[in-house]
Amino acid sequence: MNEPLQPVRAWRLRADDRASHEDRVIVETPVALLYNGDSFAVMMATPDSLEDFALGFALGEGIVRDASEFRLVDVVRHAQGIALHAAIPQARFDALAERRRGMEGRSGCGLCGVERLQAAMRPVPRVTSRIRVDTAAIHAALDALAAQQPLNALSGGVHAAGFAHAGGLLVREDVGRHNALDKLVGAMSRQAIAPGAGFAVITSRASYEMVHKAATAGIGVMVAISAPTDLAIRTADAAGVTLAAFARGDSLNVYAHPERIAATP
Repeated sequence: MNEPLQPVRAWRLRADDRASHEDRVIVETPVALLYNGDSFAVMMATPDSLEDFALGFALGEGIVRDASEFRLVDVVRHAQGIALHAAIPQARFDALAERRRGMEGRSGCGLCGVERLQAAMRPVPRVTSRIRVDTAAIHAALDALAAQQPLNALSGGVHAAGFAHAGGLLVREDVGRHNALDKLVGAMSRQAIAPGAGFAVITSRASYEMVHKAATAGIGVMVAISAPTDLAIRTADAAGVTLAAFARGDSLNVYAHPERIAATP
């Protein structure tokens, strides 16, 4: 399956009425990530913006430090899924072999299948972004995010992650919230958008994994539409990430490093 949306037949039931119609659903397919020919992970993802996903995943997982250490060699499409083959420096590959998470990804969980508990709790880098954001800019970005989700508009089943900066709002979508953020980080890197030049907005809850990926990418402000977890808040506090959530309507809650957000009069 190589398209992000798939037409399906559905039946709409209303009282005594039953009507058949064509619907469109988001595609969820296994995407294997291989480095120097060795398989590292299989994530359930939407087959869209795969170059962004491959790079963003490698950056977010700390497999490489920057885009110069990463090269997507091939995208192999099979009936069973898609394989993304990347080349990384030998030193990075050796470090990856030492770490070896051996995970099987799920669209709902970025940590499924981690072999050891300590592997799930990797050290989080400290973010030094000096950006200051006002609440009006945050709500404007959230309004723009809602309008820039074509896959979700057609299927109703997709998460999105966006990065608001002086050039506008960069958005990526995926069936999995972690994948959407990976795609966004990859797109930012490929387009040379500095992580300190703006802030991230996400359509999901703020979990530990989402905050960790943001911190690893150097993003100083993350705003979630839904709730945060306690570990996400603790991680944001330790990483120096400003974490806001429940950003709906004209309000939001800030749970860590509120100094970067100013209320608009």
